Amino acid sequence: MLSLAEAERLAAGALAGSGAAPEAAAATAKALVAAEADGQFGHGLSRVSSYAAQVRVGKIDGAAVPVMTQHRPSVLRIDAKGGFAYPALDLALGALEPLARQYGLAAAGVFASHHIGQAGRSAERLADQGLIGLVMSNTPRAMAFAGGARAMMGTNPLAFAAPAPGRPPIVIDMALSLVARSRIVAAENVGDAIPAGWATNRRGQGTTDPGEALAGALSPIGGAKGAALALMVEILCAALVGGAYGWEASSFLDDKGAPPGVGQLILALDPGAFSGPDFLPRMTGLLLALAQEEGVRVPGDRRLAARATAQVAGLPVSKGLHDEIRALAGATRS
Repeated sequence: MLSLAEAERLAAGALAGSGAAPEAAAATAKALVAAEADGQFGHGLSRVSSYAAQVRVGKIDGAAVPVMTQHRPSVLRIDAKGGFAYPALDLALGALEPLARQYGLAAAGVFASHHIGQAGRSAERLADQGLIGLVMSNTPRAMAFAGGARAMMGTNPLAFAAPAPGRPPIVIDMALSLVARSRIVAAENVGDAIPAGWATNRRGQGTTDPGEALAGALSPIGGAKGAALALMVEILCAALVGGAYGWEASSFLDDKGAPPGVGQLILALDPGAFSGPDFLPRMTGLLLALAQEEGVRVPGDRRLAARATAQVAGLPVSKGLHDEIRALAGATRS
């Protein structure tokens, strides 16, 4: 078991040992450990090795310092400079709060960016300040346009968070594919079939063969409606903000190709500007309605339970992963 602080030091050391600047390594390690603690393992410590490899070959500029410009009073534009997404996100989230207080609504667009990780955590950080947060990112291609066969759009995560009285914020965080690509990779690795409906082959036909699925496209949530939402994210994060489209972006997972250069859009809303003092009482009514329905849970509560456990007990990290990260950090194997 590793404490959260120990895990952050280890991950930051591995990234810095691969050439990342200390500030970028620390910001990235903090985000990865937060995802691990929340049970979002696909965005957690398993990313350290691939991030480090990308820094070593320059696919991620580990020394990049994001640059922010203010094009309108409440609109920010942030160039991530081909570096990690997390320093750019930190810059955006810190600047949005006072602007949202002043103007009621503020937005930040991040471009030339990389993997956003746990999008819900960025939205939650705004909600922790009493704001409503909406965060989205496009990603490298994995899904087809509605009616198409070729993977063109990303899984394009979309997250929302709102403050709630007497409890942590309500967080809704989802990718727009029906399942994560990692679940299909896992099935292929052990020779299992995948359920019908998860993906299509190169011809746009449904398949239960994970190899065909990986060569084809993931299915969106909700069919054509999910594909339309993914297209919306492509428009906002690429055409509007200036990121690369999903079909232009290289993979987040390997050290091949140019930097992915995707985009993120972050919106912060001050409830007081819309409904004055009425927002939190109305949220109380919503929470009561949820509590009265048997079998209903508040979105994000499973993540909060995992976080609470990790804060007390630490993170269970396999020996293989632990040794791999220690080696990258230049530590002596135990």
